[in-house]
Amino acid sequence: MEVIESLLIGDYRIVQDTEKYRFTSDSVCLARFLKAKRGEDVADFCAGSGVVGLHFFAENSAVKHVTLFEADAGLAEMSRKTVAINGLGDKFTVEQTRLQDIPAVYRERFSLILCNPPYERGGFEKAEPQIAPCRKELLLTLEELAAAAKRCLRTGGRFALVHRADRVSEVLCALHAAGLEPKRLQFLAGREGRKPYAVLVAAVKGGKPGVEVLPQQING
Repeated sequence: MEVIESLLIGDYRIVQDTEKYRFTSDSVCLARFLKAKRGEDVADFCAGSGVVGLHFFAENSAVKHVTLFEADAGLAEMSRKTVAINGLGDKFTVEQTRLQDIPAVYRERFSLILCNPPYERGGFEKAEPQIAPCRKELLLTLEELAAAAKRCLRTGGRFALVHRADRVSEVLCALHAAGLEPKRLQFLAGREGRKPYAVLVAAVKGGKPGVEVLPQQING
């Protein structure tokens, strides 16, 4: 069932489906991980109903435009409804497409790409069909994600994502191999003293080596 919920920022609202994947606090942490530069042209990969892109836009007045990319037809339609109820038709574009199939018009288009991707491996046979593609690497691998980001970023553009903490080495290697140099890293933990469950990583296309490691963030 579709519901309209407050984004808890100003009067912004978001459309979600109670039977499909709903956004978590990890999406909010990602949206707050970086600040926009003036005139930023932003993409939200694996956008779902648009929470990361909308949250980033709501907190950064410097954003020029946001394009939401979502493969699932139902979630893409919810993104369109989210854009409509917030009156943001001139600031947002929604594209229903696999990241592997993003049209050539978007090649080297964006200065910033954000992504909360599916990042679980295994357990596919027990996965719920409605939400499995949002959580598990059924339709998109980490390497394909990095390749899509490279294609769509301008040189010097930034790519930020949230991923599983225990896959941080894979994330860093995949980004580096795609020409996206990791520049900023922060682990997320549920409580003080607990081991991290997720990691935020920001990379720059064509950037020089050198990573800023931020203090662990408690996201409880």
